[in-house]
Amino acid sequence: MNSDSDNIFIGHFLPEGILEYFDVSGVRDLEGRIEVHLTEKNMHPVEYQKDKLTSKGFFEPVTVQDFPIRGKASYLKIKRRRWLNETRGLVVYRNWDLVANGTRLTKEFAAFLKAMVG
Repeated sequence: MNSDSDNIFIGHFLPEGILEYFDVSGVRDLEGRIEVHLTEKNMHPVEYQKDKLTSKGFFEPVTVQDFPIRGKASYLKIKRRRWLNETRGLVVYRNWDLVANGTRLTKEFAAFLKAMVG
């Protein structure tokens, strides 16, 4: 996305707080679905702030289904970052708990569906 107002607008359709850690890198309006592409910001995880980290690119993107938008299925295409922790000699990444366990749905959407089913 190319402007702050675009991010503010699309942020209303995304899980709360996600734009704190991810940039919207694109939105595709496809037949029957909307894809929002998110790329993790290069912000070191808090637990490694004292260590020397070097960016080592990204994991393969994952696709997570979220609430429909205007009757279209919506999918978040998420690219997560990884770093080499030169202090400890291992690859590290941010531990974020957005996806409901055992699903490819956001926690908010999974809770909504569970409440609907009962």
